[in-house]
Amino acid sequence: MSDAAPQRVRFLIAGVQKAGTSALFDYLRDVPALQLPDIKEAHFFDDETIDWARPDHTPYHDLFVPDGRLWGEATPIYLYWPTSLERIRAYDPAMRIILIFRDPVDRAWSHWKMEYAKRKESQPFAWCIREGRARVAEGEGEAPGHHRVFSYVERGFYGAQLDRLWRLFPKDQTLLLRQQELDRDPDDAVARICAFLGVPAPALPLTHRRVRQAADIPYPSVLTDEDRALLRACYAADMAHFATLTGWDLSNWSRV
Repeated sequence: MSDAAPQRVRFLIAGVQKAGTSALFDYLRDVPALQLPDIKEAHFFDDETIDWARPDHTPYHDLFVPDGRLWGEATPIYLYWPTSLERIRAYDPAMRIILIFRDPVDRAWSHWKMEYAKRKESQPFAWCIREGRARVAEGEGEAPGHHRVFSYVERGFYGAQLDRLWRLFPKDQTLLLRQQELDRDPDDAVARICAFLGVPAPALPLTHRRVRQAADIPYPSVLTDEDRALLRACYAADMAHFATLTGWDLSNWSRV
């Protein structure tokens, strides 16, 4: 009988929603040295039905096959959802975490379109980012002050979220990308991820792909200049902090 420790998940695409995580998931499934589940978004570390004092990892590990490849998965709510990062650290403090970011204004708009197309949202975008934010403050029972569906604005506070992540994990265990980088040069983005994970890069070039585009349906809203201005003002302080943390030039992000 082998005394070797059981195989565990070693890397996560932990955020952010509507920033290219589905395309990135698909790209990484084509890397021979990596194994990702058939399903995107395992939603393990944000599962509030689990007894987190004594978590059973068996259903999580059953998503994978113990074939020697590096296990990883993509659930972009992890960066946003309260206590997910603490649960990840308890599971493996050496976890490698990949994050991909997008202009928060465009991210919020894309998020609303997705939820409206799914019929989880019925209100216009302008109302959702103004009066509708009260729905998030009220929470949904499982996580007061957070909401899985209506968090159009709240998920865009990247500076605060990255601060929290880096209080829990060393910076050298995180890799930050921008959606534009993945769209423009997926070969380079995937090669950087492979180097970060310590595995060989796949044969290049990759087949360019974009997945989970907005549904082609009539929407009751357009993204107006007034909406953009409101969101730019809302995010200004956090984006300045995010720029300081990352050293990124965000001048092409809604001009915040």
